[in-house]
Order: sequence, then C-alpha cells, then structure tokens
Amino acid sequence: METAVTSTSKRIWAYAKSLPPGTPIVPAELEQFGSRSAVDQALSRLARSGELLRPARGVYVRPKKSRFGSVPPRAETLVLRLAKKRGEIVASHGAAAANALGLTTQVPVRPVFLTSGKSKRLKLGLQEVELRHAPGWLLSLPEEPAGRALRALAWMSPEQAEAAAAMIAQTLQEGQRQKLRKVMPRLPPRVAQKVSKAIRGG
Repeated sequence: METAVTSTSKRIWAYAKSLPPGTPIVPAELEQFGSRSAVDQALSRLARSGELLRPARGVYVRPKKSRFGSVPPRAETLVLRLAKKRGEIVASHGAAAANALGLTTQVPVRPVFLTSGKSKRLKLGLQEVELRHAPGWLLSLPEEPAGRALRALAWMSPEQAEAAAAMIAQTLQEGQRQKLRKVMPRLPPRVAQKVSKAIRGG
C-alpha cells in the first residue's frame, strides 16, 4: 500500500521534472502535494536518492542528467532564479565584475554574489557558492554594464581604480554614464570619487 510520503514524493518529482533544470524548489510552494511533514520527508527522500540536490537548507533543485551522471546547475542560474523567487536583488561581486570588464585577471576562489537578502552559502556538487549581503548602493543597476563598472571600482584599491576608471571611460556608452550619474548621490564619497573619474574620462 502506498504511503502518504511515497505518494507525495511521486507528485513532487513529477512537478520537479516539469520545471527547467536549475529551477529552485522550496517547501512552501509544494503545499498542494501533501502536509508539510509529508513534503519535508519526500524532499529528503528525493535528495538522498540523488533525484534532487539540496544546495542549502530549505532549497532543492533538479540536476541535469548526463552520461557522466548528475550535473549541478550553473551557479549563476540558480542564484538568479532563487533571488527572483524570493524577491531579492543579486549582482556580481566586484572582483567578478572587474574580470568581466577586462580590468583584472583576478577572480574569487569560489563564486561570490552580492545580495539584498541574508548571507548564505550554497553547495552545488563539489562547488561552494557564497551569497554575501551588501548595502543597497552596491546593488545598483544589477544587470547593467554601469552597475558592473560601479562594483568593480568599489572593489578596487584607489591605485587600481585610477587606471580602471580611464579604461571604463573609453568603453562605457553615454546612456550608461547617465545611469551612473543618477546613482552618484547614493554612493559613499570614496566610491563616488572613483565613479566620477570614470564618468568624466579620468
């Protein structure tokens, strides 16, 4: 005879398979499949069997399947989808932003993202991903080149930022400069000074 947990597991697994790989699943969205106790037990069972990954407490995700086994989702994919689900803002870390802009070859040892939510760490297979709480000004323009420039300059030392500001000034389009000008009043003086040089061209 099928138990409540077994039935709930089947329904949750069917639901998980209907979602794109890398889509985070949280218990609160599974209430229609059984009691909270049955849902929690079912999720634990699916995680133990490897059908779902458990990147953090209360967060589950279906991995991709390949001939080499289960493949965790890309860190950025999971982080962005989890942030959208929770109504949070996430943005690239300053080091990653500087690297993407060609300002440095340095990258964090592990993927780091800035978030408006709580700091936490996610586990994706052997990879650890860090979500680091950041002030609102540092999360400005999260998906814009201007935002990446802001975070890169904020992360850099004053000496590094001098050369970086000149490089940014050569590549940043005027529309992006305008967006930086609008967020300037929110920035700490030390960061505003760096950004100002990028807007002016050095």
